[in-house]
Amino acid sequence: MNRELDETFVDGYEYAYRKILYPFYEGVVRQRQTLRYLAEYERDQWRSLDELKAIQWDKIARLLKFSYEHVPFYRARWSAAGIHWQDIRSMEDFSRLPVLTKDDIRNNYDRLVAEPFKGKTYRKKTGGSTGQPLVFEYTRESSQRRQAVMMRDYGWAGARPARRTAYVWGVDIGKVPFAKRVKIELHNRLLRRKMLNSFVMSEKNIDEYLNAINRYRPEVLVGYVSPLHLLARRRLEIGGQHWQPKTIITGAEGLLDFQRRDLEQAFGCKVFNTYGCREFMSIAAECSEHKGLHINMDHLIVELLGAGGQCDRSGEVVITDLHNYGMPFIRYINGDLATSMPGTCPCGRHLPRLQSVEGRILDVIRTQDGRMLAGEFFPHLMKDISGVERFQVVQRNLDELEISIVKNDAFNSASMQLLNEEIRKVLGAGIDVQYKFLDDIPLTSSGKLRVTISELDRAAA
Repeated sequence: MNRELDETFVDGYEYAYRKILYPFYEGVVRQRQTLRYLAEYERDQWRSLDELKAIQWDKIARLLKFSYEHVPFYRARWSAAGIHWQDIRSMEDFSRLPVLTKDDIRNNYDRLVAEPFKGKTYRKKTGGSTGQPLVFEYTRESSQRRQAVMMRDYGWAGARPARRTAYVWGVDIGKVPFAKRVKIELHNRLLRRKMLNSFVMSEKNIDEYLNAINRYRPEVLVGYVSPLHLLARRRLEIGGQHWQPKTIITGAEGLLDFQRRDLEQAFGCKVFNTYGCREFMSIAAECSEHKGLHINMDHLIVELLGAGGQCDRSGEVVITDLHNYGMPFIRYINGDLATSMPGTCPCGRHLPRLQSVEGRILDVIRTQDGRMLAGEFFPHLMKDISGVERFQVVQRNLDELEISIVKNDAFNSASMQLLNEEIRKVLGAGIDVQYKFLDDIPLTSSGKLRVTISELDRAAA
């Protein structure tokens, strides 16, 4: 009876939040258009592929015109190549535009900020999951649209706003001001979210995470792949009765088949994988059919460049943000590799699909005292360390960690101090951290930079 009453309350709170509290806060208090954009994306996902292509092309044409007229970097680069925005009349023409790299952004930062938006944008740092942290800017509309697209993608997994959710996720690095902590806590309570810091998980406290999930009884479980998989393996090891959420959403790392199987067996529900990056937030996500990840083509353009620099079924991920007019990302190489999936999904959506995303596997770092640190910690940390151009973390022994860094002039003693302090917080004093400052860090045979590598299992074998 108590359970029935609780579920009735949950449904009532969700309804009130979605229909009253959230619309009032977004539309009246914050004057944001997030819900209008969500309605637009919810409607567009069911359009035919031809209609989606028409929507996409209209957005491309407007972005190219604006960028040519108001972004000095693009005007100069395209002019040097003999290209005028009006010359781009098809996707084939579009695919011949020069790509944008992280180095392009670092070396031409001010010239990439659109003249009408100077001083009017938000600023964010990437976590550097491909080994290269980055600072970029984006507009208010872009921020709201990103939120709307993510809400649509999470909705495919049944993760509605204010549905009881537990996050096995990273937290802010460094000292968080008291006012910000209070604001975050209030926000999480209103959204009925329980945050479990994956960066302090260890063999000694892993059962505390399982107990916290059992106590909170979330309907949705969201988290980084590696720590969620560690929890799943622990559940399978100890057995017994545990709370079963209705859905699991994974992100930040590539999801392997054996990890999906373990998660679904341990938690008794389906896993919905997502793919995104900090520059754009959600890029693609699984629907209930679990047959690939639908690309948000009504919000972004995703191209895959093969070895010859031509669009192919597999290759480097190249993304164009159709709504960030403050610092337009046009044909931006984000450092990932992916493979597309042919055909139409049985769900009825005509949004194209990715079959897989390769190259974002982040190994778990372990210590002699039983700590298990998700590899995502290091990209999360490096975005806040000044002067880090590129990095790689390698563990070959339980008592030793090697961190290679390519630095620039902004790297100083304060950078080193923050780096040491934050690593010691999560790994303790029992591990020897060795730093190597290099001119370059070699790529893997696939052309990727693996940023967090554990060789413990291979060494044991």
